[in-house]
Amino acid sequence: MSQKKVIRIGNAGGYWGDDPNALERQVQGGRLDYISMDFLAEITMSILQKQRSTDPEMGYAKDFLGMLKGVLPKLMADKTTVITNAGGVNPQSCARAIAKLAAELGLQPRIAIVYGDDILPDIKDLQSKGCKFANMENGEDFATVQNKIQAANIYFGAAPVVEALKWNPDIIVTGRVTDTGITIAAMIHEFNWKLNDWDRLASGIVAGHIIECGSQSTGGNFSDWEKVPSFDNIGYPIVEVNEDGSFVVTKHVGSGGMVTVDTVREQLFYEMGHPEAYITPDVVANFSSIQLAQDGQDRVRVFGVKGFEPTPLYKVSMAYEDGYKSIGSIMISGPNARRKAEAFSEIFWKRCPGPFIETLTEYVGFNACHRSLIHRDDGNEILLRLGARATDEKDLRLFGKMIPSLILSGPPGVAVIGGVPKAQKVMSYWPALMPKDIVHPRIALYEKGEITSEKTVTTTPVGHYAPTEAKAQVASKASKPIADVIKEYQGEQLQPLSRICLARSGDKGDMANIGVMARSQAAYEFLDKYLTAQRVKDLFQELCHGTVTRHSLPNMQGFNFLLDQALGGGGTMTLRIDAQGKTFAQGLIAQRVALPQNLLS
Repeated sequence: MSQKKVIRIGNAGGYWGDDPNALERQVQGGRLDYISMDFLAEITMSILQKQRSTDPEMGYAKDFLGMLKGVLPKLMADKTTVITNAGGVNPQSCARAIAKLAAELGLQPRIAIVYGDDILPDIKDLQSKGCKFANMENGEDFATVQNKIQAANIYFGAAPVVEALKWNPDIIVTGRVTDTGITIAAMIHEFNWKLNDWDRLASGIVAGHIIECGSQSTGGNFSDWEKVPSFDNIGYPIVEVNEDGSFVVTKHVGSGGMVTVDTVREQLFYEMGHPEAYITPDVVANFSSIQLAQDGQDRVRVFGVKGFEPTPLYKVSMAYEDGYKSIGSIMISGPNARRKAEAFSEIFWKRCPGPFIETLTEYVGFNACHRSLIHRDDGNEILLRLGARATDEKDLRLFGKMIPSLILSGPPGVAVIGGVPKAQKVMSYWPALMPKDIVHPRIALYEKGEITSEKTVTTTPVGHYAPTEAKAQVASKASKPIADVIKEYQGEQLQPLSRICLARSGDKGDMANIGVMARSQAAYEFLDKYLTAQRVKDLFQELCHGTVTRHSLPNMQGFNFLLDQALGGGGTMTLRIDAQGKTFAQGLIAQRVALPQNLLS
């Protein structure tokens, strides 16, 4: 196999529901060797399982077919390989649908399939082999949820995709392969990297993490959004990878958005856990070793990444039925919108007492996302959002009927929002671990209407890298009530933290992370002393009910804060409007503080 000095890998989708035109823009914008597309999240798998249970040909991301239709001829002519986990829980059916679409276009692509991650039918057999499936986050016994499990999928790494690439396919469709695995596989294949070359593999994982969320690394969701020249036809990210693992992040010339050290830094902090141990099935990457440098307009060079051997375990993502929830809203206008909304809330909960597992009242337009951190007393309009969770669907029937009944029996100036809210099933997330040597991924080649090759991919489990915890700050409880906390952030002479830093937040289950990046070395040194884990716990005490942990990343002049029990249960369980903590970062850097004058220049 001839090796190239540089390969170009583009991303054309970061989640199911991303820009449906991104693939076309990547294909038409310039020559790429590979395009990766990520469609799957934890809860997506349970949705796809339900689809397959009603129709055995369903269970994959059908949107992918519409995206592929207009560009498949050019993809095949350019010899650009698409690697995607759009296969969901039924990659075989997805491959057949692609082949049918291609036949209508007069084409016969080679389609490789990666499967074997769906262990839902095999749980009892795996338990007999020693898999306990205890909750990896809290140690809870699997027996408490076993009878309610709706989806169970192993996170496979790059190894089966690398094997499938040896068949020279036009498209690879996978089940639950990691977001980074579908990107790094192309690098391992093209450069013939050894599967124990930890530094190169770690660099590939970092490249995958930067581009896995689509335009989040090219100006989307960016703190300094007003500096982005244009969001029209925003360019999706491309990595130009060298054989030594170093790479450049860029986008197609002439596309919208921008690529700078700051847009890349923000994405690196997105959904980051322990920075010294970004764990994947392929390698443990050390994000504290990453070096960044601007390499011209819309080009950022990434180098120096260090990696370590992975764990001998696979992560298993499970989803289980966990009761029901219902959410309804009414729109309330000013004057005195907040007082009216509070009166309506009091009226409603007196009329509708439950039984409920949990209730939530949010004042959208006033403080739904940031609670007391907004430092305002009112809004001209407030969307009063009422939510409840219950064990049985029948316990939510009165709740649904009472929402519209509020309109004529409280303060004036109310607008109708929708009809009677319906109860919906809650799918909760159950993460577990299992040995890699018990289950092996399988691959198959689908061409000319049939499977022509099939094989099992075996990998050798290796040891475990244990990161040090010594540098982390931890705050377990607030030092004072929120009313006393926010007094410190009020005053005419104070400046918002955004003057000296950027921030981005994301989610992992019920944990939110906030990455904070200083705008200068002096700002980093100030934040190192000022923005402690305790200060962030104090500020977010209304939203975060667990610990706050702070990790420092001096290589990127930043800090990663992990806020435990901060998302109301996360996933589909949460009643909050901001289910994934996406607004936390903005709430933090909007706080006004006394900043030294030398930092403001």
